Amino acid sequence: MTILSNLFEAKTLGFFALLQEAAPAAGGGEGLGDAFSLAEMMSNLGPIAILVLVILLLMSMYSIAIMVERFLTYSQAKKQSREFAPRVAQALKNDRIEEAINISDKHKKSHLAMVVNAGLQEFRAHEQSSEISGDEIEASKRALQRAIAIKNAEFRRGLSGLATIGSTAPFVGLFGTVFGIISAFQGMKSAETAGIGAVAGGIAEALITTAFSLAVAVPAVWLFNYFSGKVEGFVVEMDNSASELIDYFLKNRTRQLKA
Repeated sequence: MTILSNLFEAKTLGFFALLQEAAPAAGGGEGLGDAFSLAEMMSNLGPIAILVLVILLLMSMYSIAIMVERFLTYSQAKKQSREFAPRVAQALKNDRIEEAINISDKHKKSHLAMVVNAGLQEFRAHEQSSEISGDEIEASKRALQRAIAIKNAEFRRGLSGLATIGSTAPFVGLFGTVFGIISAFQGMKSAETAGIGAVAGGIAEALITTAFSLAVAVPAVWLFNYFSGKVEGFVVEMDNSASELIDYFLKNRTRQLKA
């Protein structure tokens, strides 16, 4: 995607430079150069190119909204988890289950708190029994796995949208590119000449839609990969917390059996 971006940017800049060089010769003055300024080309876009740019703008706005929302969600989860981990570890070290659950309830946005809370709730449900059986430990494991699956799905919400935008935006731009090239050939036929002035409008339209599509797709792909890596890290942290919690349950069971 980066190679394509650099290639199209180079082509676009080269074409614009060619327009500026050709303008005085073609028009004998400043008129043509002004007509092929970026602002003029944007104002002279055809209906298909405008439709393509509107679609790309909507895709860009949606992807930006996802990026901001996911960034805030992940930041809050990381921040609260850092606060939660040492406090709940101290509570469990002193066998204060109720305190650990209360601490978990106060960190609603922490992925670790959700997992630990699910396991502790299941453990507490069987804590009053005379012995914690292997089946009850398995029930706690299943509760932890469910919590991890739910949180994983929450963390991945919206990422499929980023992936879709990243993969389809270049094709939306390609649609505009094709119509721009068609427009260029139509202009060449109408003018009955192969000069730059006859094809410049259509080619400029094609390159503008291509450039906009890449400007939408590249950040979406980058952020999708970045956020996917974040989610994988969160899943590893939740798995580790679940394993540590199961170890804690097993130690309590061992103490009960020895007693």
